[in-house]
Amino acid sequence: MPEEILTLEEMKTRYPSEWILVENPETDEHLEIRRGKVLFHSKDRDELDRKDRELHPQSAAYIYTGEIPENSAVIL
Repeated sequence: MPEEILTLEEMKTRYPSEWILVENPETDEHLEIRRGKVLFHSKDRDELDRKDRELHPQSAAYIYTGEIPENSAVIL
């Protein structure tokens, strides 16, 4: 994976409806992710969890780029 810093919009465009593991996420004053380095991406959340445990980044965040259906909840 390239050592490239992507904005949130670039991540959404490159990896639609996928889970993304982002290293050293930069946030705004509302703690919303603005950019970061993509360590891994997958349509399968379990794969992302396994890669997170394997890489064990010091600072990371998960992002889902798809639409979460109304009346659904995501447990992190």
